[in-house]
Amino acid sequence: MPDRSRAPFLAAAHREPAHRTPVWFMRQAGRHLPEYRAVRGEGSILQAIKRPEVAAEITLQPVRRYGVDAAVLYSDIVVPAHAVGFGIDVAPGTGPVAAEPLRSASDLDRLRPLAEDDIDYVIETCRLLVRELPESVPLLAFAGAPFTVASYLIEGRPSRDYVHTKSLMHNDETLWHGVLDRLADHAVTFISAQLAAGARAFQLFDSWAGALSRADYERFVLPHSTKVFATLAERHPGTPGIHFGIGCGHLLESMYSAGPRVMGLDWRTPIDEARLRLGADTVVQGNLDPALVFAGARPMLESAADILRRNAGNPGHIFNLGHGVMPTTDPGLLALLVSYVHEHTSQPSGANHV
Repeated sequence: MPDRSRAPFLAAAHREPAHRTPVWFMRQAGRHLPEYRAVRGEGSILQAIKRPEVAAEITLQPVRRYGVDAAVLYSDIVVPAHAVGFGIDVAPGTGPVAAEPLRSASDLDRLRPLAEDDIDYVIETCRLLVRELPESVPLLAFAGAPFTVASYLIEGRPSRDYVHTKSLMHNDETLWHGVLDRLADHAVTFISAQLAAGARAFQLFDSWAGALSRADYERFVLPHSTKVFATLAERHPGTPGIHFGIGCGHLLESMYSAGPRVMGLDWRTPIDEARLRLGADTVVQGNLDPALVFAGARPMLESAADILRRNAGNPGHIFNLGHGVMPTTDPGLLALLVSYVHEHTSQPSGANHV
C-alpha cells in the first residue's frame, strides 16, 4: 500500500508507489493564465521576480487552478547572470538579450561568482511559498544548465544556429570551460539557496543542448552539468534532480550520465524507448507534445492515454508536457488533462494503471 501522506511527486521521483501519477507543467505559471496577467504588471519578467509576494502568488496560481502535484518557482534561467550584473535582461516577445555579449576573456570578469545576497528576493519567495503550499505539493527549484545559459550570454539573444557559441567552444577551449565552470557554480548556488529555503526537488534546464553533437556535448558540456548534479548531491543528499532538454534524443545516455534522479523527455522520445536505452527502473518525466493541447480534447487525451500505456504502471513516472506551456494555451484543456491523468492512474493500492 502506498503512503497516502507522501507527496505523489516525491514518491514518483524516488520510484515509490503513489496513489496517483503526479502532474505538473513546465511554464505552468505564465501568460496563458488570466490571473497571471492581472498581477504580473508591465516590464521585464526580472522585475516581477524581484517582488517576492508577486512571484509567490504567480507560483501558486496553477496549483489552485489545476491541482497540479508540484509548484515550480516563478523565476528565469538568466536570474543569476542578471543578479551578478553581467548585463542581461528578458525582452518581452524576444527572450534573454545582452547588449554586450560574452565574446572574450575580459568578458568573464563580468560574470563574477553568485552570492546568496544577490538573490535574497528569490530566497524570500521560496520561504513564502513553503508557508503557503500544502505538504502534498512540493516546491521545485530550478536553474539553467551551464550550456544553455552560456548560449544566451555569448549569442546575446535567442539563436537558431549558435554560431558564436560554437565558435568560442572550438576556438578558445580554455575560455569556454572557464565560462561554463563559472555558470555551473551559479547553478549550484542558485538551486542550493532554493533548496535551503524549503524547495524539495529541482530541475536543471539544458533547453538548447540538442543543438550539439554527442561528441561536442560530452567534451564541452557534460563535465559541467555533472559538476552541478554531483555538488548538489553532496550538499542536499536524497533530493531528486531532473535533467531536461529539447531535441536531445541523441544525447539521452550522455545527459543521464550527468547524474539526475529523473530524466526529463521531450515529446520526440517515447517513455518506453527511453527506458529500453537507460534501464527499466529509470524515473522519467514527460512527455505530451504541448502543441497537441491546441488540437483539442480528443487528440490531447488520446496522446495522454498512449503515454500512460507506454509507462505501463511503472511508479517512476511524472507526467508533464514535452516542453513548456505555450502562451495561448486554453487553461480549460490543461485542467482537463490534469483530471484525466489523476483519474486514470488513481487507485488505493498505488499500482498505476491506464
